[in-house]
Amino acid sequence: MSDHAEMSAAHRHVFLAADHARSERRTWWVIWLCGAMMVAEIVGGWLFGSIALVADGLHMSTHAGALLLAAMAYRYARRHADDPRFSFGTGKLGDLAGFASAIVLAMISLLIAYEAVSRFFTPVPIDYAEAIPIACLGLGVNVLSAIILAGGGHDHGHHHGHHHHDHHDHHEHDDHEEAHRITTRTGTVLLRVFEDDTPPYFRVYPEDGVALSADHTRIETLRPDGSRQVFGLEHRGAYLESTDQIPEPHEFVAHLVIDGETHEARFAEHEHAHGAAARDNNMRAAVVHVMADAAVSVLVIIGLVLARGFGWLWMDPLVGIVGAVVIASWALGLVRDTAKILLDMIPDSAMHDKLRATIEASGDQLDDLHLWRLGPGHFGAILSVRTEHPRTVAYYRGQLSRFKSLSHLTVEIHKV
Repeated sequence: MSDHAEMSAAHRHVFLAADHARSERRTWWVIWLCGAMMVAEIVGGWLFGSIALVADGLHMSTHAGALLLAAMAYRYARRHADDPRFSFGTGKLGDLAGFASAIVLAMISLLIAYEAVSRFFTPVPIDYAEAIPIACLGLGVNVLSAIILAGGGHDHGHHHGHHHHDHHDHHEHDDHEEAHRITTRTGTVLLRVFEDDTPPYFRVYPEDGVALSADHTRIETLRPDGSRQVFGLEHRGAYLESTDQIPEPHEFVAHLVIDGETHEARFAEHEHAHGAAARDNNMRAAVVHVMADAAVSVLVIIGLVLARGFGWLWMDPLVGIVGAVVIASWALGLVRDTAKILLDMIPDSAMHDKLRATIEASGDQLDDLHLWRLGPGHFGAILSVRTEHPRTVAYYRGQLSRFKSLSHLTVEIHKV
């Protein structure tokens, strides 16, 4: 038995990052910035007879070209997101662009290394008064570009945690936590599981002027296997926090006891893509290009200052070699990570093991499991299950519903 619903015309295959459009806009902003800088340097160098300024403008054109590749990949993936010719959507297009960009970056590192080694044997006269300001200007443009691309946000495509749509309070929170608003005899409190880059703890926030006492408040959890755990609380300023961490998994009924009054809240365990599995490699490639250029600018400035101050002409080619090595290492890391995705390697081994454990926990046998990345934060999975029970595809979908990153799931059932 197979899940034919996956093949229905109504089923969309849009597996783009949550902030795809925002990333596209930021990339275009940086392209316009680099383009304006490029034109200014080339025109200025031509008007004032500075070959160094013209050369830096041409270098900036390669920088803008790499970013243009990223922007076009974003645009194409967005415009063709519903194109039925792409069996699993266009979510991987960013990884393809990132792979190509990494190859270009590796070639640039080789050219820098070749030029640096050549200058060891054939030193070139340097106009320090002109070269140092140009290097500083290039560094400034790269820093501004990095700020624009970063956008002050988190890791791109990294959306995880527990979503709950009925809280609209003013307490600090993000997608790393699940919350329940509870009405007591004396007012409203907010109970949440807080795990924002910290071990998970319970937090109880008073609202509407409610006075909470740590001595008269506790939380008791009841898990599906019948196990219970009592959590004491202590004051943390504006809220109460549990003295003990919450063990995995975070699927339980929590009984909040305040002054002898018990309130129940249910917490469900959600599994999301994390780290490299959720990363937008197209944006990563754009950022690496900018950071590589910034790193080279810093090294060039250091080399020029030392060469002018101490007469160390060999310092300029030396920092060129160091810069080439740094860029090459970043490029190889990007090639490695994007190639794994393009070759459909398992993107998250922990989730792979959890999928198997979830299916086999109910006595079934998982004969075959394929897990691959469809786009930033989106996974596809094909499962072949052998069972003695009269279970349907809907049953297994329910079992796996906590894996929020499974955007495309196909289940085959074989009755024993």
